[in-house]
Amino acid sequence: MTPLLIVGLFVLLIFLGVPIAFVIGIVSLAGIATLPFVPNLTVFMKMFNGLNSFVLLAVPLFILAANLMNHGQITRKLVNFCIALVGNIRGGLAHANILVSMIFAGVSGSSQADTAGVGKMLIPAMIETGYDKENSVGVTAASSTIGVIIPPSIPMVIYSGLTNASVAALFLGGMIPGILVGVTMMMIVYLVGHRRNFPKYEKAKYSDVWKLFKESSPALLTPVIIVGGITTGWYTPTEAAAFASVYALLISLFVYKTLKLRDLPGILKETLKLSSLSLFALATASALGELLGYYKASESVASFFAANVGNPRLFLLIVIAFFLFVGTFMDAIPAMILFIPVILPTAVRMGISPVHLGVVVVMTLAVGLVTPPYGLCLLIAGSIADLSIERALKGVLPYISALMIILLLVAMFPDVAFFIPKVLGVM
Repeated sequence: MTPLLIVGLFVLLIFLGVPIAFVIGIVSLAGIATLPFVPNLTVFMKMFNGLNSFVLLAVPLFILAANLMNHGQITRKLVNFCIALVGNIRGGLAHANILVSMIFAGVSGSSQADTAGVGKMLIPAMIETGYDKENSVGVTAASSTIGVIIPPSIPMVIYSGLTNASVAALFLGGMIPGILVGVTMMMIVYLVGHRRNFPKYEKAKYSDVWKLFKESSPALLTPVIIVGGITTGWYTPTEAAAFASVYALLISLFVYKTLKLRDLPGILKETLKLSSLSLFALATASALGELLGYYKASESVASFFAANVGNPRLFLLIVIAFFLFVGTFMDAIPAMILFIPVILPTAVRMGISPVHLGVVVVMTLAVGLVTPPYGLCLLIAGSIADLSIERALKGVLPYISALMIILLLVAMFPDVAFFIPKVLGVM
């Protein structure tokens, strides 16, 4: 009876609108308080131990790197370069929006930072040049989901901490799917753009493209250095995140000279605020994991799938459907913390590698960033354009289809994603 009461408390608190991190903490404390011979202090010990990881330090550092790039106007230089590359295609600004999201993804690992940084520049520009608000918001929000797929990726770092899966394999496994998602979205923009006669720019001169490339090359080198260093073993993801932050700071201060020292306190405060949301949820979810372990949740799930589902592909389809539902009301990080420890043992028994499962789950939860009622990226983009969530959802739906197509391709044919990791011997 007690497990049912705990589930009921969880549902009630979610329904009342209590933040998910506090919901997890309250449920953990209430559940453990009912267990005999388990002191309540266990909750706080598990919360501390859940954050006592060197890998998790990468989370605030990657967020700091993204904030430095946005405040240092490095993102603007990337946008100008991308417009010069693809602006002459029908729907040029929308194409540039997607392309800059792919590049920005290689630095920050945060979709929310992408939506805020790129959206503040491109959504108003798209509306002014003739795009409707729905498409301006839709393409910005949808393309920002690439931020958690293309390495580095904060959710992948968290997943690695939960499962001990190779971060290098996860990062490389997300590279091809992320690029495919971006290319597919650009194909949709091309088709929709011709039907709706989206505006385009004149073809940029080669001299102008070369000039913009040289201006943005310090920023363009960042993802190459980060991902290259991690995959070759030169440094860990946490060290890479620290390097990205220092590098973004240096080029903003001394190369582009777009950042002042007086801006740093505000940037650090914003970084701490964003980081605390994810890390506090991680801490409370570690305590909940102790409660789930007491009730042998993993064994129950494994027994259910062993009795009813024997096909690995069918299992992955069920996992995708489950996380699509969870992602509509929960952020990716607490969702993974809550449910990955429960489903991972079953996946491994079915022959699904932890890396394959991780890429599929991260891509699935990326959809939740643009689907209400959670849909944080959609909410951010909609607020920039002053657009209702209903109209914003209408604009994002065509681009969600691109993400879903590549997600199913990766789930059913893993070699699509893991060709590079296997060639490099990290998987």
